[in-house]
Amino acid sequence: MAVTRARPTLEAVAQRAGVSRATVSRVVNGSTTVAEPIQQAVRRAVRELGYVPNLAARSLVTQQTDSVALILPEASTRVFSDDQVFPGIILGVSRELEAAGKQLVLTLAESAASHERVERYAMGGHVDGVLFASLHGADPLPGALAQAGLPVVCSGRPLGHAPVPVPYVDVDHVVGVRGAVRHLLKSGRQRIATIAGPQDMVAGIDRLAGYRAEIRDAGRRPVEVFGDFTRESGAVAMRQLLALDPEPDAVFVASDLMAHGALRTLREAGRRVPEDVAVIGFDDIELAGYTDPPLSTVRQPIQDLGRVMTRQLLRLVAGERIEPTVLLHTELVLRASA
Repeated sequence: MAVTRARPTLEAVAQRAGVSRATVSRVVNGSTTVAEPIQQAVRRAVRELGYVPNLAARSLVTQQTDSVALILPEASTRVFSDDQVFPGIILGVSRELEAAGKQLVLTLAESAASHERVERYAMGGHVDGVLFASLHGADPLPGALAQAGLPVVCSGRPLGHAPVPVPYVDVDHVVGVRGAVRHLLKSGRQRIATIAGPQDMVAGIDRLAGYRAEIRDAGRRPVEVFGDFTRESGAVAMRQLLALDPEPDAVFVASDLMAHGALRTLREAGRRVPEDVAVIGFDDIELAGYTDPPLSTVRQPIQDLGRVMTRQLLRLVAGERIEPTVLLHTELVLRASA
């Protein structure tokens, strides 16, 4: 019959290191008040004995779970599509948490019922903090969790009026889009339209605002149709645009996936890109370099977005103060489509 080896205890580690149980507990729980030689002795004893901390007991002492939730209010088909934005954010968050020795809990919250489930889970003390990405409308969940005292950081400015301020990290959509439209104007394009994103998301709102601001300052007439950031909506919106204005010579499209769909419609309509119509997208996903022709786009640092929002959240969890708003820079990447 197999013999089960007893699990090493704190007392065994203390005896091996020649220190008290309380000292071992402080070292294992990350205290920096213990002298470095003693810390080294404790860590050596931990390795030699193969001691593994009891995380449940540790969380009772530290009041921390070492877990962080990333909540995406989207359907799984959208999160794991080929737009690479969500996977990029997840990767950035995951790498930053791994470096900090924390665990990622990924949660999708598409429906009202799933919102309630996620709220109960977060409020139940299962995570130390919550990250949000891809918020739609005036979603009350980030504000409710923040009001309850849970550290919260959002990717993108929360819409509506939260009961308490919720910090966020985002890219400067307006400045990025203005630069793209300005490039089209300087290249001699006269009839510049846009396929805007959904207006219940801050990315859609701010990218449209950037287009409108640059077109207004140039004394031009805005021409706007709308999609939902998916490839098919871009194809449909491009058909609508050609019905509204049969002779646009440039289009700013609020996402690369929508731009891919728009390129297909233009090709079907016999319009040459960029000779007849220049096209610029937003995101700079991998697909942008492989469209026909390769797509000019506004690059946003997707993984950095996940990393920075995670750093901000970990600082909140540690009791530090943070800047309530962090905006990352974008970059105009010119390829054959413009």
